[in-house]
Amino acid sequence: MIGTEAKTTHSELVKDVDETTFMAEVVDKSMTIPVIVDFWAPWCGPCRQLGPALEAAVEAAKGKVVMVKVNVDENQMIAGQMRVQSIPTVYAFWQGQPVDGFQGALPASQLKTFVDKLAALAGDGGLADAVAAAEEMLTEGAAVDAAETFAAILGEDAENAEAYGGLIRAHLALGNLEQAEQFLAAVPAKIATAAPVEAARAQIALAKQAAKAGPLDALKAKVEADPADHQARFDYATALHAAGDVEAAIEQLLELFRRDREWNEGAAKTQLFTIFDALKPTDPIAVKGRRRLSSMIFA
Repeated sequence: MIGTEAKTTHSELVKDVDETTFMAEVVDKSMTIPVIVDFWAPWCGPCRQLGPALEAAVEAAKGKVVMVKVNVDENQMIAGQMRVQSIPTVYAFWQGQPVDGFQGALPASQLKTFVDKLAALAGDGGLADAVAAAEEMLTEGAAVDAAETFAAILGEDAENAEAYGGLIRAHLALGNLEQAEQFLAAVPAKIATAAPVEAARAQIALAKQAAKAGPLDALKAKVEADPADHQARFDYATALHAAGDVEAAIEQLLELFRRDREWNEGAAKTQLFTIFDALKPTDPIAVKGRRRLSSMIFA
């Protein structure tokens, strides 16, 4: 009954294997994902201590490693081939070969280190490449495909800030402002202030402003008629940004800041930072705008 219970309490990342499945579930599978092999027996007290703790560490790695359990009483041939002399014995396989291991029960902190080290061997499982591909889709105008790809990435890594930010921006590109806001609200607290999420938050704020932007030509004429009309200049900058002329919008806000940096509780500077945050940090427009603003602040 003990062996049966062990089989029914595993997570989806843990399997029982035998001599017929060892090659497929350990050697073959380790070509794409690290595999931890736990050699144990129902009568082994330290095994019952180690097993659940090791499973918990594997579960915490969120799919970056998997684990199999080998009952040595039922699979003596495998234990002999792996030269298991005492239990519990744990091996780690990567790309078909054992790369690490230990004997006996270890504290949770050491198990975490063992699992994290193994997970690092496989990198991020290709998620960075997937994010890059989704970003390219978004740049090329394939916002639906980009949204689907970002969502799939979040299915693998629910705390991927780049994917969350991309998913929000994809829905903004599709005109789904309300859904973009819902995704922003669902961002895990751990990554809520990450740069990709902050960029998406800034883009939502700008999208809301764009929906209320006035007619571009009329606002331009109003500013030209009265350059000291700060509200008109601010509204003109908002309309320019809504029309896609980001550089011109920044220019108008810098001029407003130069004329009266304290106007409307520093609205020009706040708006500039919102625009900068919405752009990539390396965007030439953002870099140039930040430099000019800094020179004006500290002049």
